[in-house]
Amino acid sequence: MTFIEIIFIAVGLSTDAFSVSIGNGMSMPRGGAKGAFATAAAFGIFQALMPTLGWLVGSTFAERIDAYDHIIAPALLAFIGGKMIFEGIKSVREGRKTPPEKELRLGALLVQAVATSIDALIVGVGFATVGIGPAELAKAVLLIGAVTFALSLAGVMAGKRLGSLLGPRAEIFGGLVLLAIGLKIFIEG
Repeated sequence: MTFIEIIFIAVGLSTDAFSVSIGNGMSMPRGGAKGAFATAAAFGIFQALMPTLGWLVGSTFAERIDAYDHIIAPALLAFIGGKMIFEGIKSVREGRKTPPEKELRLGALLVQAVATSIDALIVGVGFATVGIGPAELAKAVLLIGAVTFALSLAGVMAGKRLGSLLGPRAEIFGGLVLLAIGLKIFIEG
């Protein structure tokens, strides 16, 4: 597998993480680098771990996950997105001029990371079926993780800007983004 092919795979896998990162950034517009780094790190790590897991387990596990991935990921994203919308509506009703500063909880971040990386598990199975060896797999997953980290960090930063522009409606918008991503995954599934 060529470097360019792996880059395309990495960018393709990281688009959902990028979009969710924008939503996370919108809910923490005044936050520091800690939340941005945590989001990018979680998404990058999971995008690298899932193809590794898929490669290790092989095609047996893929059939089971493939049957449910289009349901699991949207359900997780719908739960988090719905919660964000509820909190955003509450903020608007309370008449806040700025969105409440949210600290991204570890549990929510891990759910997002898993939900956005399930497709990477299937890619890992694909790597196993085409005969990619351990050394080539290591290069691929490191590149996938690095690309996802960079795009997720950029997404959080873009979300922070949008969040400060949208005020308390940013959380509603971020929740809608998560719902839209979940719907996209469900439809494509």
